[in-house]
Amino acid sequence: MKIDVTDATFETDVLDRSVTTPVVVDLWAEWCGPCRTLGPILEKVVADTNGQVILAKLDTDANPQVAAAFRVQSIPAVHAIIDRKVVDSFVGALPERQVAEFVAKLLPTQEANEVDRLLAVGDEASLRAVLELEPANGTAITALAELLVHDGRSEEGLALLEKIPESPATRHIAALARAGGDYGSPDEVEAKLGSLLDRVGDDDAARQEFVDLLELLGPDDPRVAGWRKQLTSRLF
Repeated sequence: MKIDVTDATFETDVLDRSVTTPVVVDLWAEWCGPCRTLGPILEKVVADTNGQVILAKLDTDANPQVAAAFRVQSIPAVHAIIDRKVVDSFVGALPERQVAEFVAKLLPTQEANEVDRLLAVGDEASLRAVLELEPANGTAITALAELLVHDGRSEEGLALLEKIPESPATRHIAALARAGGDYGSPDEVEAKLGSLLDRVGDDDAARQEFVDLLELLGPDDPRVAGWRKQLTSRLF
């Protein structure tokens, strides 16, 4: 797939697309002879990936902002972008064999495709299979930990979370584990918060449960800010 991009469309057409599909950016200009040599080679090699890689062509004369961002000193300049980051580059008109090798490194491996498939299934067996392939896969670890907590195996789920850095997802799962895997409806949570409020100042267990319940409501719940203010007023 080939697209022409500009300073105005670069964010959407290149950076946003690169989150799901590798993008090869070809920085060129009309007056550049090597650019005219490399262009058809890039188009052919990328077309051979059948949509697994996108070719984005950008005229540096017409789009100085992107050219400046890449600190272009010579063209053609080619950059491979995955997940909004430059992962590989080259300058000059390379022969087709080298261009094909450059693009081939961007294609997902068979193992990566299998990991994506297993994550999409998302049951316990599939998530454990992902961790056999990629023991540090954070997505699989958090999904499996949450599944285990909901299944009443909180200790095993919490042990899994120790393998990855703390995040909003891990804090939510840890709070869910301490709540026994079931914390009721938001209205029931609010009732529990009200019953705990007078005890949070001098009862460590009540304070931890109060904080856990706020974590379970989630940062997007409009009620959380009010409850946090009430907690602060009892503690300080």
